[in-house]
Amino acid sequence: MQLHRESAGPATTRYEAITDYLEGAGVEYELIEHEPTMSAAADAAATRHSPDEVVKSIVLRDGGAYVIAAIPASQRLDLHKLRQLLGATRQLRLATEEEIAHEFPSLEVGAVPPFGPMVPAAEVVDRGVLRAHRVLCPAGDHTHSVLVDPSELVRITAAQTADITQD
Repeated sequence: MQLHRESAGPATTRYEAITDYLEGAGVEYELIEHEPTMSAAADAAATRHSPDEVVKSIVLRDGGAYVIAAIPASQRLDLHKLRQLLGATRQLRLATEEEIAHEFPSLEVGAVPPFGPMVPAAEVVDRGVLRAHRVLCPAGDHTHSVLVDPSELVRITAAQTADITQD
């Protein structure tokens, strides 16, 4: 289901920037408003989705560059696997909340989507994300998420797919 707004003006909220981006990319989505949440696991509970159907966007830093990895909320990132896949240096690490707030001021920390006009596109999507029919992704704030086809997530980000979660 694609939601349309009456106004044709610029996006005024975080989630509108994300939905505008999805519309521009030709991605069908469903916008879901929910109680404020502070984690992908809490998003799953608030929206009654399995944690396997919820994407956790992980912001990493490798020197001065930012990398986004998308994994199921039910899993934990394996940094060693990601380093090997990307050929990254040992400097690849989780970005701090302060770095995320500074680099992505239009997004709430902890609600970074794996796509959008204000973030680098996800470089790697864990294969587990592709097992779901639709996945719930953060929409830039703690009260909105979007449901999308995971193959569309890969298409619009041109991300690699690989096993990057802990065994």
